[in-house]
Amino acid sequence: MSFRNKKLLNAARDQPCVLCNSRGSTVACHVRSVALGSGTGIKAPDCLCAWLCQKHHDLMDARNPGWTVDQRTAWWNLAFAKTIVQLFEQGIVIVK
Repeated sequence: MSFRNKKLLNAARDQPCVLCNSRGSTVACHVRSVALGSGTGIKAPDCLCAWLCQKHHDLMDARNPGWTVDQRTAWWNLAFAKTIVQLFEQGIVIVK
């Protein structure tokens, strides 16, 4: 069973995209990696998301051409790291 948390996913709402700072279409974009739990019809755990606008989400999920696999990997790593920082800085995730 994969980790699911609606509060964590909903935290992306009203946030700027971590790659371009645009607002209005930001969602929690799950990592696409079989090694990390995703597959055909299966999303990775909700803790493996980045806050991305629709444009960057489409590029990350390869729905729009523009990025190679290596570029998607590099951009995903940056986006995920920035999202993790925001989750802690905004107090959405707290270490007890």
